[in-house]
Amino acid sequence: MQPITRIETNQRMSRVVQYKGGITFIGGQTANDRSQDIKGQTAQVLQKIDDYLAKVGLDKTRILSAQVWLSDIQANFAGMNEVWDAWAPEGQAPARATVESKLAAPELLVEIAIVAAVD
Repeated sequence: MQPITRIETNQRMSRVVQYKGGITFIGGQTANDRSQDIKGQTAQVLQKIDDYLAKVGLDKTRILSAQVWLSDIQANFAGMNEVWDAWAPEGQAPARATVESKLAAPELLVEIAIVAAVD
């Protein structure tokens, strides 16, 4: 049986769950500085994803899929995509879904969760 690693686990959830047999899940990430605009919040979230990937020995080229939730898709889609496009490795974009959703706090503009492959 392959081991499972959990990072930043509490009673409700783990920030990262990695199944050594092949897959890593990074739960929905939001910005710490919620006063920033969509570009600032997106940059923070993507940096958190990079940091969590590094903790399990991966990088963004291993991302298989991403789920993006925006509080206002009309207002924030273009700004989020501008930051995303600069961050995503060319030719290695994951499968991605982006939807509008009411987020956990009104000042949150974006939340992103990812699934990545383990070598």
